[in-house]
Amino acid sequence: MTPTATTDPAGSLDLVALYVPGDRPARYDKALAAPADVVILDLEDAVPATGKDDARAAARDWLSALHPTSRTRVSVRINAVGTAAGDADLAALACVTGLHSVRVPKVESPADVARVVAALGPVPVHALLESAAGVEAAAAIATAPQVAALALGEADLRSDLGVTADAGLAWSRSRVVVAARAAGLPAPMMSAWTDLADTDGLVASCRTGRAMGFLGRTAIHPKQIEPILSGFAPSTEEVAAAEELLDSLATAEASGRAVAVTTTGRMVDPAMIRGAQRTLAVHTHVRQRLGNPS
Repeated sequence: MTPTATTDPAGSLDLVALYVPGDRPARYDKALAAPADVVILDLEDAVPATGKDDARAAARDWLSALHPTSRTRVSVRINAVGTAAGDADLAALACVTGLHSVRVPKVESPADVARVVAALGPVPVHALLESAAGVEAAAAIATAPQVAALALGEADLRSDLGVTADAGLAWSRSRVVVAARAAGLPAPMMSAWTDLADTDGLVASCRTGRAMGFLGRTAIHPKQIEPILSGFAPSTEEVAAAEELLDSLATAEASGRAVAVTTTGRMVDPAMIRGAQRTLAVHTHVRQRLGNPS
């Protein structure tokens, strides 16, 4: 018997979201076949101004023809709301239903989210906070109707803040983690790792992010998927400790006790259930994505 947590400890468990340039429609199907949880068709930064019309038309046509089950794995990153490109993106997507989400850059207030919902209806919105104003409004944005996730757009945020050292983003990262949790949203995904050659750095960064409360990451190339999964995977020791914690608490609960002591002498109580369940859920998800479900 396993004690029951009050909420899903692992959220949606989307650990990898793979970006695909919107102006490269030949890559759409290939991306969907990769072991990422979500495919993000990028109509924003990956597409030059001269290619945006063709990109949004290609994305709209592909999504319209896609099987509804597959469409639930596809998100679209639009251009910023209130811009001509953003308005055109929303108009193009108005006929598309059943998307995983719409990824909205440069969100600075709930009003930005409301414009997307007004155009598209009740679509899940992933709000990207990319400025000081966006970070300051994180709590209000997180509770806006249809917001399903928060994330930082760290490249733009660095520019806005004038930050050159990674430590300069520590407060903003913690802020978005807390805002998401307080609103009952899944733990935020980390921003993309742009150095494709530095796989070890990517894995290490994911482990650091996991320790800070992030869960999952966007990828800009399929070869980053496995390192991201590895970086967020709990260790063998963490899995064993989570299993023992849940077993010990289940035994204690059956005996009318609220706390238990593990074989290593660690006292555990029900407040630790959510963390242990998250560890096991992530462990199972990673193994399934890597083709090793046992």
